[in-house]
Amino acid sequence: MNVIGMISGTSYDAIEAVALQLTLRERTVHARLLGHVSVPYGADLRSRVAQLLPPQTTTIDEVCRLDTLIGQSFAEVAASLAQSYFSGDVDVVCSHGQTVFHWVENGHARGTLQIGQGAWISEATGATVVADVRSRDVAAGGHGAPLASLIDVLLLGRRPALVRGALNLGGISNITVVGPSRNPIAYDIGPANALMDAAVTWLSDGAQTYDREGSSAARGRVDEVLLAEFLAEPYYDAPAPKSTGKELFHLEYLTSHLGERQVSHDDIVATLCELTARTVAREVRDQGVSELFVSGGGTRNPVLMQAIRRNLADDATSISLIDDFGIPEAAKEATLFALIGFLSVQGLEGSIASCTGAQHAVVLGAIIPGRQPIIALDESLAPVNLVFETEGSGEFP
Repeated sequence: MNVIGMISGTSYDAIEAVALQLTLRERTVHARLLGHVSVPYGADLRSRVAQLLPPQTTTIDEVCRLDTLIGQSFAEVAASLAQSYFSGDVDVVCSHGQTVFHWVENGHARGTLQIGQGAWISEATGATVVADVRSRDVAAGGHGAPLASLIDVLLLGRRPALVRGALNLGGISNITVVGPSRNPIAYDIGPANALMDAAVTWLSDGAQTYDREGSSAARGRVDEVLLAEFLAEPYYDAPAPKSTGKELFHLEYLTSHLGERQVSHDDIVATLCELTARTVAREVRDQGVSELFVSGGGTRNPVLMQAIRRNLADDATSISLIDDFGIPEAAKEATLFALIGFLSVQGLEGSIASCTGAQHAVVLGAIIPGRQPIIALDESLAPVNLVFETEGSGEFP
């Protein structure tokens, strides 16, 4: 099946999209990655998304306009990928869209909102579109996150001989943990890049939106007093399953902790970098992870990766990129949504209840029919393995 997966993450800087060929046989998904693109939002669209996110206030007409504009942007990317890799013949597009609010109250997810109207994608490509991917899990009592636990468990194994973890360093850090005598678990740890990005954007008056190659953090020194205040955040001690986002970790959160302190720009970024490293290391250590596989934009910040390794130096934890499984780390999230779309149109569950906290696994998303019906597969059970095929690895099933 020809499938496209798409997402704009919590950093809201670009549309990540992949073109995949997927098939399911004997409960194993075989995937061939044909192409991956990262298409930046236009400056105006990115600015408008920023003005929509908490703690900003907005209007319903702006939500409507951005729902259309983001949907059209996703549609352009999908149509281009469909033409480039499938000669226009794409079966399914799964679009995560852009998260603009994740409603968590008293430790429970009450609702979640991703915009980017999928009808534009279906009209542009003719494909069946799967959208609004998180809401069904929330309705089943889950957090709608981390949905990455699906691909993590398929790659790492549900009950491997060693405790293994998959760490994603996006705007928010999240982890999936599997082991020989436990059900898989997953949860959001806290900010990965979210606070660093907010600080750099604020301190540079918008000239920069992230700490390129960790240069600011490398120049700065960690303010241990400020760091201790950040680490006192109650969210870190809340039990899993749990989820968070920019509803909590945003610029005003940062400035409220800074108060009247006189802290240099570089020291602020260095302190936030260390915050991510220490919160991640604590969870990896507490979960007893022996093998850690990392993905997300944070992997391209050498100062952050060095800080994580330093904080785990006394533990017997090996740290690698998720690329070891044949999937480029930059393509992982978009691949996740391609996989979810592929499963959803077959009526197969795409969530793992022990990871999201739902009462049971569910078929994810709302489906917008394409020009042609989807041909059902012979398989009627959700997969337990995911294998990436590469050129020259044999005939694709």
